[in-house]
Amino acid sequence: MLNITDNKVEQAIAPVLRLGFRPFFLLGAIYAPLSIVLWIWMLQTGQPAALKVPALWWHVHEMLFGFAMAIVVGFVLTAVQNWTGINGTKSHRLAGLVALWIAPRILLWTPVPLWVTASIEALFIACAAYEVGSRVIKAKGWRNLFFVPLFLLAIGANFASYATIKGLPPFPSSAVWQAMLWWFTLLLSVMGGRVIPFFTARRFNFDQAKPLVWLDAAANFPLVALFLLSFFPMTFAQLGSGLMLLAGAAHLVRVMRWQPWRTLSEPLVWSLHATYLCIPLSLILRGALSDPFASHNMVHLFAIGALGGVILAMITRVTMGHTGRAIYQGPNMSVAFMAIVLAALVRSIGVTWLPSYWMELITLSGGLWVLAFVLYLAQFGKMLVQPRVDGHPG
Repeated sequence: MLNITDNKVEQAIAPVLRLGFRPFFLLGAIYAPLSIVLWIWMLQTGQPAALKVPALWWHVHEMLFGFAMAIVVGFVLTAVQNWTGINGTKSHRLAGLVALWIAPRILLWTPVPLWVTASIEALFIACAAYEVGSRVIKAKGWRNLFFVPLFLLAIGANFASYATIKGLPPFPSSAVWQAMLWWFTLLLSVMGGRVIPFFTARRFNFDQAKPLVWLDAAANFPLVALFLLSFFPMTFAQLGSGLMLLAGAAHLVRVMRWQPWRTLSEPLVWSLHATYLCIPLSLILRGALSDPFASHNMVHLFAIGALGGVILAMITRVTMGHTGRAIYQGPNMSVAFMAIVLAALVRSIGVTWLPSYWMELITLSGGLWVLAFVLYLAQFGKMLVQPRVDGHPG
C-alpha cells in the first residue's frame, strides 16, 4: 500500500512538483526539439562563439545526458513509488533535482569551468540514484536496485566525457558516447522486456509471453560487453560485430514473441513495438555493415527510433495514467509516433543511401523529430502542470 499522503500538504505543492514525471517529462520534451533545432543551426553556420564546448560534443552529450537522462530520471522517480509503496520525491526536493538538471544546460554556454559543470551534472545523477536507491532498500525491493549501479556508471561516463575535451583519458569522446548508447540500450532492454509484453497482453486480452532466461541473457549480456569494449577500440573492432549480431537476433526473437502484429489498432501499444524494433534492426545492421559511414548512420536508427521513440511512447502513456486519466482515451498521437520512426529511417538509411543529400536529409529528420515532440507538448503539456483530474495525489 502507498503511504498515506496528507491532502492539505499535497494541495500546497505546485502540481508540476507533485511527482518526478511532471517536471522532467515537461523539460525533456521542451529540450528535445530545442536542442535539435540548435544542432541543425550549428551544422549550417558553424561553432557558436558562446558555446564553450565543441558543437558535436554538445549535440551528443545533450541528447544523452540532457534530454534522455531527464526522461529516465522522471520515469524512475515516478515508478519507484509504485515499486516500493513509498511516496515519491516531490516539492522542494524535486525542485532541487530540477535545478541540478537545468544548471549544466545553461553553464555550457558560459565561461564557468567545465569541472564545475561536470560536477553539478554528476551530483544530479547521484541524487537521483539516492532517491531511487533509498526507497528500494527501505522496501527491500532488490529487483529494482539495478538502477543504482547503472546511474553510477553514467556518472563515470559523464566525467569521462568532459575529460575528453581536454584530451585527458586514453580514449576519445566517441568511446564515451558509444558506451552511453549501450547503457541506454541495456536500460531500454530491461524496462521494455518488463512492460511491453505486459501492456500488450493486457490491452488485447491474451496470455503474456513468459520471459526466457536464456533469451534475456543473449539479449543483454552482449550489451554489457559492448559497453565495456567501447573503451578498447581494437578489441571492439574484433568482437563488436559478432556481439551486435547476437544481441540483435535475440532482441528480434523477443519482439516477435510479444506479438506486435496484434497491436495495430492501438497507437499507444504499436508505438512501443515499432520503436523498440529499432533496437534489433540497428544492432543487426551495424553488425552486418562493414562501411564505417553506414555503421555511424545506423547509430541514429537506435538513438532516434528506439531511444527517442520509446521515450515518446512511454511519456505519453505515463502522462495519461499518472494524471488520473484513462490511458487509452487520450489524444491520438499516431502522427507523432509515425514522425519519429520516419525521422529515424531518414537519418539512418536515407543518409546512408543518399549521402550527397545528407544536409537536406538531416534537416528533414530533425523536422520530423521536432514535430513529434511539439505534438506531445501541445496535447499533453498542460496535463503535466495541472492537478490530477481524479483529485488523487501525484
